[in-house]
Amino acid sequence: MPEVSVLLPLLGVLLAVGFLAGIVAGLLGVGGGIVLVPVFYWVFSSLGHQPDQLMQICVATSLGTIVFTSIRSVLSHHKRGAVDFTILRQWAPGIVIGSALGVVIAAGLKSHMLMLVFGVLGCIVGVYMALGRAHWRLGQQMPGLLGRSVASPVMGFLSVLMGIGGGSFGVPLMTLYNQPIHRAVATAAGFGVLIAVPSFIGFLLTGWGIPDKPPFTVGYVNIPAFVIVVAMTLISAPIGVRLAHALPAKPLKRIFAVFIFLMAVNMLVKALGA
Repeated sequence: MPEVSVLLPLLGVLLAVGFLAGIVAGLLGVGGGIVLVPVFYWVFSSLGHQPDQLMQICVATSLGTIVFTSIRSVLSHHKRGAVDFTILRQWAPGIVIGSALGVVIAAGLKSHMLMLVFGVLGCIVGVYMALGRAHWRLGQQMPGLLGRSVASPVMGFLSVLMGIGGGSFGVPLMTLYNQPIHRAVATAAGFGVLIAVPSFIGFLLTGWGIPDKPPFTVGYVNIPAFVIVVAMTLISAPIGVRLAHALPAKPLKRIFAVFIFLMAVNMLVKALGA
């Protein structure tokens, strides 16, 4: 058991990052996972835990927190009439299927492969957030049956591999198809629920035979980290929603894009060095 002098600073990091993740989820609609996964990896590594599937534990624990963060965000956005439930209903089947497939594939990968996936896709997300333009369009309305039959499972699948909600892919997708940014952010929080619920259940039911896991890890989900972060995100997600409707998004997005890019590059370097 690590000493209190080691545990307390790490507890402080989880509390602070949980609060930040809730703000980010409500503010930008990208879900807190893109912040949480690298932090979970650092915390568990600092405590001396290095199982072959440590990244799966980080991804699964992140998705568990996103269940509650996304629900809180959706309810807060819905009070402002910003959630498009028609889009959610149409995209739900494909997202759930892709998420379930993501759990199956992620459970069979080595940790460094998931780190590589996170690093590459995180860099792409960061660059798009920094350089993307509001006037870019792929169409004037959301894709029809054929388009969403392809895009929705891919979104669910890639999001699970990264341990993130639907916003990192959903917000850019919806804005590229002419959805107002506030509606995109609010509806993407609903994508997060559709991704996180089935994948969280799947990760709880798998990973039981993995040796050397951090203590109190059920399946692939570390319960202490999950509880700490959920407690903080439930407090801070509504704050992020209020900020989303009150502050200019562009400078905030670019600051956060740099942050995402640096974390993704760091994960990529670790993956390539593994």
